[in-house]
Amino acid sequence: MRMLEEAKGGAPIHVPSLWHLEISNTLLVFVRRKLMTDAQRSVGLTLLSQLRIVLDDETNRLAFSTISELAATHVLSVYDAAYLELSRRKSLPFATRDDALGAAARKAGIKLL
Repeated sequence: MRMLEEAKGGAPIHVPSLWHLEISNTLLVFVRRKLMTDAQRSVGLTLLSQLRIVLDDETNRLAFSTISELAATHVLSVYDAAYLELSRRKSLPFATRDDALGAAARKAGIKLL
């Protein structure tokens, strides 16, 4: 949660258009798996809503082309490839804790945080 607090005043975070749905679903899955309480989920959603999020409006247009090809090339889900494509297109550093996604980013020449 400290990272969220620090990010609120920082640079905007660029995300694909599916980000809000994906994050909301992830927190709900955490509650269902008893990895967090519903109260913690609510706090998390409140903190996330305060971040400077910039939704990318190109994600959907590129889903059947560039993003799909990145997914096939790097053996990623199309969802993960959407983040990779956005980072590459906007020349933004990439943050992930997923080993396969990090390896794909390095292979694509994308700077990791």
